[in-house]
Amino acid sequence: MHTKLILLVEDNADDELLMLRALKKNGVASRVIVARDGVEALDFLFSTGEYKGNNSEALPQLILLDLKLPKLNGHEVLKRLRADQRTKYIPVVVLTSSTEEKDIIASYDLGANGFVQKPVDFNEFVEAANQLGVFWLAVNRTVYPK
Repeated sequence: MHTKLILLVEDNADDELLMLRALKKNGVASRVIVARDGVEALDFLFSTGEYKGNNSEALPQLILLDLKLPKLNGHEVLKRLRADQRTKYIPVVVLTSSTEEKDIIASYDLGANGFVQKPVDFNEFVEAANQLGVFWLAVNRTVYPK
């Protein structure tokens, strides 16, 4: 069976724990990689920095991307993902506490596939993670250009 890999780009330890617990509870991904800033996310995706030498063929089926990140913000990460042939079609869902219209518009302008406000309540968080996982990992289809 094909491993379902999610890249979670999240710098808040509490939100990271909530998402990992929610994804585990729902069983939607067999593997979750966590990047705690924008630079680490790009290093993982392009096998650079601390991930140099990793198999860049093992791309995630879904990227859950926070916007307010250290080193490189989520919009900059999204811009770089969409500019590269290897990552331009990976589904990216912005998962953020922001409700600002300018963040929503900028995310879609830069190629986000979805924009989800992080639920505060754990049960709502679990349900949101389940819906994201089911749709993006089980229902949605994507391509990975060579």
